[in-house]
Amino acid sequence: MSAPSSSAAPTATPARATCGWLLPVGVALALAVLPFVISSYQQDLVLKVLIYAIFALSLELLVGSTGLVSLGHAAFLGIGAYVAALGSPASESASVLWLLPAAMGSAAAYALFVGALSLRTKGVYFIMVTLAFAQMAYFVFHDTRIAGGSDGLYLNVKPVLGTLLDLDKRVHFYYFVLAALVLTYALLALLLRSRFGHALAGIRTNEQRMRAVGFRTYTYKLAAFVIAGALAGLAGFLLAVKDGVVNPDLLSWHESGGVLLMLILGGLGHLRGAVIGAVAFTLLKELYSSQGIVGPLADHWQLTFGLTIIAFVALLPKGLMGLTARLKSAPARARPAGAVTGDDDE
Repeated sequence: MSAPSSSAAPTATPARATCGWLLPVGVALALAVLPFVISSYQQDLVLKVLIYAIFALSLELLVGSTGLVSLGHAAFLGIGAYVAALGSPASESASVLWLLPAAMGSAAAYALFVGALSLRTKGVYFIMVTLAFAQMAYFVFHDTRIAGGSDGLYLNVKPVLGTLLDLDKRVHFYYFVLAALVLTYALLALLLRSRFGHALAGIRTNEQRMRAVGFRTYTYKLAAFVIAGALAGLAGFLLAVKDGVVNPDLLSWHESGGVLLMLILGGLGHLRGAVIGAVAFTLLKELYSSQGIVGPLADHWQLTFGLTIIAFVALLPKGLMGLTARLKSAPARARPAGAVTGDDDE
């Protein structure tokens, strides 16, 4: 079995690879000092952004990197959250060492089940099958007494890791979430640069050709589906700990549609786009639903938010990452023909 051809791909020099990591590292360092300069409300908002960035990154592996558009990704978010709540005793702290793997493992197991069946379909059929499985999970939690029904469950005592980590302490939890986002981003970046990631890119571009040269595309897609489900379960675990409550709405199609919009806002096919989209989506939603900022319009925030999304898609079809690329290329387009610059030697 031969590796996908990469002759058309641009050569990644060490300098370019180093520069590619500078921005994410710089952003992570800036986020590390935020708890000391912002209010508790702002910390809560940043935590929400960071958690949804993990959720968006998990879906980016499917949509942007593999070409699998899922409308049921919220099921894995909800399962991770419910396992965190169900596994936490009412009067003592559970250990992060087993509760977090249990949340991610449960989400991954359901992703394996859903993926094994849904990946037999393609296109709109795949989209509808993933949506159906998510709705099935939604009603299981909504109609089950052990899961709290429509009221959901409370997570009264937050998990701990011995005396080193107590997720009930805001600063501890903040850095735990930040570390989870950094590790998720790094893992996916390395994964997409590996042979596995090149195979996913080949499947997205031309699955039939990949099968013809000997790749078992179903296995690769299923592996990506399970990894994405596990990472969504991680986001669900963190969301449950942050809010202290979980309910069936976490598994609804609204959540699945929301995270898909994050990718569209940021720009499909880019890990940075997933993070930028999560930031833009969360902040815009917070802006339009705030009475103190938009006044009476806050009662109709869905309308103004929807119009903004439509405007984004119409004006920036490649998302905010596309805008960045357009701004970078503007000087080159404005340069007179035949002009010589120092860049020509690079």
